[in-house]
Amino acid sequence: MKTLIINGSPRPNGDTVSLIRRLEGGLAGECKVIDAYRCKISPCVDCRYCRDHSGCAIQDEMQAVYPYIQECDNIVIASPIYFSEVTGKVLDVCSRLQTWFCARFYRGETPIQKTKRGAVILTGGGDGAPDKAYGTACTLLHQMNCRSIHPMVCSHDTDRRPAIEDAQALAGVESIVGFFNQEN
Repeated sequence: MKTLIINGSPRPNGDTVSLIRRLEGGLAGECKVIDAYRCKISPCVDCRYCRDHSGCAIQDEMQAVYPYIQECDNIVIASPIYFSEVTGKVLDVCSRLQTWFCARFYRGETPIQKTKRGAVILTGGGDGAPDKAYGTACTLLHQMNCRSIHPMVCSHDTDRRPAIEDAQALAGVESIVGFFNQEN
């Protein structure tokens, strides 16, 4: 089993990463983590190459991510909540899914054959609500052919309590582990 985790946190040892590590510790098989703040993946520049061609004109680390998305079984988007949304860096990386949107919409192709399971892990404090971020993450997961998406896991009081001490969030991560590790 292969799992792709898109980490949208700027903090290498923050709340989002603590939940990602807990998730990785329980998953069977291989995990690949894309660190959106540290990877060398440019956002889509709307050059429109993918309207008529398979793939993306931008040659960067995303070229290695595309085949992993094709072959993986599970995909997680994990992000802090900024202004009720996933981080801009998650959106930068995932804007490169435009190539698959264009394959379907303009070229009439089915770019990802294998269906996947998806999950969303959100962390945050303050007064922003997680629902919009969850909706955006689900839209992105659908672009990667996730047809079964686990209910949102959210630690939304991290300004007062670290996510790793949030019993409900930890139970949610364990639920994702069970959801991903089950046989198809």
